[in-house]
Amino acid sequence: MKSLKHKLTLRQKRIWRIRKKVVGTAERPRLCVSFTNKHIYAQAIDDASGKTLISVSSMNKDLKGENLSANRDSATKLGKAFAEKAKGADITKVVFDRHGRPYHGRVKDFAEAVREAGLEF
Repeated sequence: MKSLKHKLTLRQKRIWRIRKKVVGTAERPRLCVSFTNKHIYAQAIDDASGKTLISVSSMNKDLKGENLSANRDSATKLGKAFAEKAKGADITKVVFDRHGRPYHGRVKDFAEAVREAGLEF
């Protein structure tokens, strides 16, 4: 139990360390992606006003037919869906926040799909 608390403490420190450097504005919002064991969540956040501009998750009604979970293929599909929704909201540039996770696997697949679909970061 002690090692689990230690892991969570270290992850929280990584999140804080990243958040000190990554700040979203109205022109360039912060793209925060987080993963649970079952789902993927992504949102574009304007930190200056403290508002979420757009959000997409693997539980969205638009994406129900695609049977998304928290795997790499779903991360790619959700990245493309996020980029399309961002384009609809006139967002072309974002700052990427990996939420304390290493940049590989699902995080990398999501980021590459967003880049391929046309968002810059």
